Amino acid sequence: MTQPRKAIALISGGLDSMLAARVMQEQGVQVEGINFFTGFCVEGHTHAIRAKDRARPKRNNALWVAEQLGIKLHIVDVIEEYKQVLLNPKHGYGANLNPCLDCKVFMVGKAKQWIEEHGFDFIITGEVIGQRPMSQRKSTMPVVARESGAEDLLLRPLCAKNLPETKPEREGWVERARLYDFSGRSRKPQMALAARFGFEDYAQPAGGCCFLTDANYAVKLNDLWQHRGSRDYELDDIMLLKVGRHLRPKPYFKLIIAREEGENRFLEGYRKQFTHLKTLSHSGPMVLIEGQAGAEDLELAARITARFSQGRDAEAVQVEINDNQGAPRTLEVRPLHNDDIPKAWYL
Repeated sequence: MTQPRKAIALISGGLDSMLAARVMQEQGVQVEGINFFTGFCVEGHTHAIRAKDRARPKRNNALWVAEQLGIKLHIVDVIEEYKQVLLNPKHGYGANLNPCLDCKVFMVGKAKQWIEEHGFDFIITGEVIGQRPMSQRKSTMPVVARESGAEDLLLRPLCAKNLPETKPEREGWVERARLYDFSGRSRKPQMALAARFGFEDYAQPAGGCCFLTDANYAVKLNDLWQHRGSRDYELDDIMLLKVGRHLRPKPYFKLIIAREEGENRFLEGYRKQFTHLKTLSHSGPMVLIEGQAGAEDLELAARITARFSQGRDAEAVQVEINDNQGAPRTLEVRPLHNDDIPKAWYL
């Protein structure tokens, strides 16, 4: 008997990559998964923090998909390498700060390196022609294969019949007749295939699994770059952009204000890195100050903090300010009213 061929599947945690991997398993291919951690993935962050997302599963969908498929998942940290993809995308950005085509080229290229180092035969993705406006068009499919270096070792099982034969098909490692010809944005073919495979629970598509596709997030990231004077970031930067209200009262400092108890607890973890404020006389949010704030700025920050506390209608609220350099100090301030906070301050 011949040894089964081995493929690495790019597992995002969505339905398409799960189906692509299962289609290969149905043909006797030994599949393992790979997931690249850029820091911008939606999964496992805000839904686990916010009460409004309480009904959503608290899980990393890539790990969950691997469990459903019964495969090993390799999670690879690419935060530093990914910076060049985001900061200097050859093919530009999508509607926001999403370098989708460059991102796909990068990840398939990393998968190509991985199969060479681990003795695997080819690469699987869940791409479907026409599913994504930037990275999944018929004209961009060969771009990804060519620029990643994967060439014809890249197989897209869900739309393979709409594309030229790849090496796994020509060599008989997989049967082309048992692959699919899905195209377009409709999810009905994938949902029907999921039902045939017995998959009843899977992540629902919502603009992708990347915060860079989110307009509000892109505004905050652009603001960070503009006011730091450098298009760079660290993991803590991109994590904090996902949480809380962000207000910039002055060009040289910004407030990050927790919206609920889960975010309060999350921001508590950063209190030693930032000057932070909290209300003493009333329940209120944890507030971080990013930047350099003077005495008048701190009073303004305290009044904003009071506005988002339970003392918003009180005559005075006690606010503790801690710069981590000495004993905390307390200010008694009158809360700002909504009309006193310009919309331009909100990011």
